[in-house]
Amino acid sequence: MSWFTDFTNSSLGKKFIMALTGVLLMMFLIVHFIGNMMLYFGPAAFQTYVETLETVKPAVRVIEIVLALIFIFHIYNGIRLWWQNKKANPEKYAVNATVENTTIFSRSMIVTGTLIFLFLALHLSTFWFGFNFGTHPETEYPFYTIVSDWFRTPYYSIIYIISMGVLGFHLNHAFQSAFQTFGLNHKKYTPLIKKIGTVYALILALGFASIPIYFLMGGK
Repeated sequence: MSWFTDFTNSSLGKKFIMALTGVLLMMFLIVHFIGNMMLYFGPAAFQTYVETLETVKPAVRVIEIVLALIFIFHIYNGIRLWWQNKKANPEKYAVNATVENTTIFSRSMIVTGTLIFLFLALHLSTFWFGFNFGTHPETEYPFYTIVSDWFRTPYYSIIYIISMGVLGFHLNHAFQSAFQTFGLNHKKYTPLIKKIGTVYALILALGFASIPIYFLMGGK
């Protein structure tokens, strides 16, 4: 196993794990996004969607554990890469070298990543905890009610909307960076990959952010 340890501790290994975990998380976000869009089809549709997941709860629990491990590895390697780059770029050269050779998206990854982590902690303490351990409202559609009540709370919705903007900012660089790490860096394809990444980031950020706006504006 020494080769595996050597690989994961190498610069290439850290970047590969970062890219792999990032891609898996981006795939999860697509699935999560589709599930959230069920809110637009009304209380019954969303309630049916959640209850369907309840019928396969053991499998969902396994997926949650795997996702948590992926997220932990992603954060851990992100911090390690950030620290590695910080040591490799002394402060006195940072302005001249780093700014000229990187984008604002790449330079802010540690900041946006930290903000997303803080939002995730809040998000889990509201929806995930409410769905699994909280007291469900005595209504016909309790899961829908939990979501709609939180999104009709202005302070929470504002935090959510801002966080989705941060998420989009983070994803815009993460998408193209992952492809570059996997070796798909070519003058012919890279511009297209960047455009697809931007579209992906915009769709998810605006799509997620539209939900609290919908409820704040009186959505049913």
